[in-house]
Amino acid sequence: MNELDGIHHISAITADATRNLLFYEGVMGLRLVKKTVNQDNPAVYHLFYADEDGSPGADLTFFEYPGLARGRAGAGMIHRIALRVASHEALEFWARRLAAAGIESTLEDDRLLFEDPEGLGLELAARATPDQPLVADHPEIPRQFALQGFAGARAYERHKGASHQFLTETLGFTSSDVFSFESRGATRGSFYVYDPAPEARGLSGSGTVHHIAWASTMADHEGWRDRVIAGGGDPTPVIDRFYFRSIYFREPSGVLFEIATIGPGFTSDESKEHLGERLSLPPAFEHLRAQVEASLTPLPNLRLAGRPQGAPFQAASKRSGTG
Repeated sequence: MNELDGIHHISAITADATRNLLFYEGVMGLRLVKKTVNQDNPAVYHLFYADEDGSPGADLTFFEYPGLARGRAGAGMIHRIALRVASHEALEFWARRLAAAGIESTLEDDRLLFEDPEGLGLELAARATPDQPLVADHPEIPRQFALQGFAGARAYERHKGASHQFLTETLGFTSSDVFSFESRGATRGSFYVYDPAPEARGLSGSGTVHHIAWASTMADHEGWRDRVIAGGGDPTPVIDRFYFRSIYFREPSGVLFEIATIGPGFTSDESKEHLGERLSLPPAFEHLRAQVEASLTPLPNLRLAGRPQGAPFQAASKRSGTG
């Protein structure tokens, strides 16, 4: 069975889909490749941002719950998402661009640390990698500075070393120590690191990560479910999400994991040229289109509008706590 091919996608939560779109497509230069709904709650947007092709390894997704209180990462939660860039010059470019949008950042060696407008921890990492760059086109961002897909993620663990055996023996991650791991398959890889958890209890809400998904071939997907069960996990049955198939389970530190298939992909119901332009509903939800469209806030098409950046965002360092 093939090893997992690094991160497939990461899904987080937003309280404002329009603001989210203006930041991730307008400022960060990702492409909105799928505008759809949460298949467990079709009244809720599910937005996918990625490279031009909507590739696994670049998909950063958000569920929108309008007006939801700000969350706070704690034990058993991912607290920072790392995206690749090509060079230190790219980090300097992004520090300037973020500052122009009202976002404070900190440059530390080969990393640029900042938060999105809702407090989600982000990191740009300039590290050498054999992986193909997964890049979106943006008129304001030179291609050599563009985001290139996921580098990895950092989580808060509940108990020191609690997940080491499961990640290495069951999921096939390699490990340099009890805290640092890598998932690397035939074409891509991603790091996964645990940090000591803060004392404050984590709170799910806007600006927090819902789950992280790891990439499997279609042929190996059922086999991965069997391995999770053998390793002591409690996965869901395989769920057909139309654009990919999924199983979900919590690893021993409490982070919600998904194993998602590479394919069928986002061009299953839209051409590559028009990804993300209309509300896409899997066939099982198409009969709900009229009521779903009436309940969702219309979003601007930034590509047709020339991708305006909009007003500067409030600096993430000034965010208040959650309710």
